[in-house]
Formats: sequence, structure tokens, C-alpha cells
Amino acid sequence: MKTTKLLLLCWIITACSSDAVEDVSMVTDTAETDTTLATALLDTEFVIDNVIACAASNENPSVVSVFLYPREGATNIRYFETETADEDKNDYDNYKELELPLLDVFNGYLLKYEVMPSQEKWVIVSFDEDGTTHLSNPIRLKQITKATEYLPQNVTVDNGSNMPTFTWQDGTFDDSVIYFHVVSDVEDELLSGTYTFDRMFQYYKLDNVVLNITEETPPVLTSQTPYNFLLLAVSEDNWVNLFSDVAFSIE
Repeated sequence: MKTTKLLLLCWIITACSSDAVEDVSMVTDTAETDTTLATALLDTEFVIDNVIACAASNENPSVVSVFLYPREGATNIRYFETETADEDKNDYDNYKELELPLLDVFNGYLLKYEVMPSQEKWVIVSFDEDGTTHLSNPIRLKQITKATEYLPQNVTVDNGSNMPTFTWQDGTFDDSVIYFHVVSDVEDELLSGTYTFDRMFQYYKLDNVVLNITEETPPVLTSQTPYNFLLLAVSEDNWVNLFSDVAFSIE
């Protein structure tokens, strides 16, 4: 039960769009501070495992995108990382804050940080909500040993109705435990954002959905209109193994 709860709160959120693929020149310089996560939490009420976040290496694996879902009312979003992946991920003294800009994904429905870490490490993101600081689960960056695979061919779309079915296969890595999928329009507006343990999702049926971040009832899809389907296959430590981005339309 605890494992299931962790998976539902670690989401890959992840979430992302095709603009996760950035040229190195577009990554903004970062500024490390002397503030540790432990210091930031002093005299502060906080909740662990309560920010949806994940990370993926871009097609240029030296660039890593760290994604998060900012719930309505979230403020003071912050980024913390360890020096290496060998440090204790649960010791908040090991995390130092980096000051870097947040970038919009799906027109701000999701947000992301872009970093160029020279080593693999652990990352935690946080935000304030209703007077409490909320933390993500530790995110394990694996851009060197397990770079994210970009395989649109792994997704199959059955588009014979206005409720298309999407199925997919894992890539090289077989330790994905949850799948995040987004249907969006040509304006990059998120229409639905859902998670399943299954390698299948039908728009917009929630029978096998274990988490739904869709804030409003999604529109009915119309024929001859271009849409996009995004899939992220996420491991238990919140690393995106597989990133698939597929355009489709209803017949």
C-alpha cells in the first residue's frame, strides 16, 4: 500500500511536452546558494511526498528537464539537489538550493527546470501551499547511466472514434512502474493528463486511471483536427525511461 501511494505521488509529472528537447545553448545558467533543504525547512510546517515531479534527459542527454505540476495556489517553488547520487537521499542536509528559472510546459499547466548536471544526483522540488511547504519525493537523475529513450514508434493509436485508444510498449528499460499521458491540441493546451499502471489509455475513460490531473472536463475530440499524445514511462525513483510524442487525428 505504501509503495502504491509513493508511486501516485511521484508522477512524471512528470509531465512534459515535446519542448522538453532543448539545445544546450538554451539552458539558462544556474546559481548555487548556501541554503540547504534542511535549513529551508527550519521552523516550517512541511509535508513530504506531496509534489508531483519527475525528470528526463533530453535528446541531448547532457541537458536534464525536471518537471513539476504546480497545483493552483502553489507559491515559492524551489529546487534542491545533492552533489552526487551517492549521498543519502533522505538527509535534507545533503541538498543545496539552486536558483534557476522556471519554464512553462503546456502553456503553464506544468512547469520545468532545465539543468546540465555533470554527475548523476538526487533532486527535490518544493512549493508552498496554504501556509505549508510541500516536497516531492527524491528524484534520481540518470542522464549518464540510463538516458531517456525517445521512441514515438512504441505508441500505437486506434483513432477510429472520438474516444481513441492508445497502447504502447516499453523501450530498453523494463523498470517503469507508472505511465503518464497527455492529450493536447495544436496550441499546446493540455486537454487531459492521466496516469495508469497499464500500458493502455482510452480518451476519456477513467476505468484504469490511477491519477487524474485534468482540472476540467476534457472536450470531445473532433474529426480531421490535429492532436498530440505524449507518453512518459516513469521508474519508481521518478526518472523517465521512455518519452514518446505522437501526432494524431480522428478519422
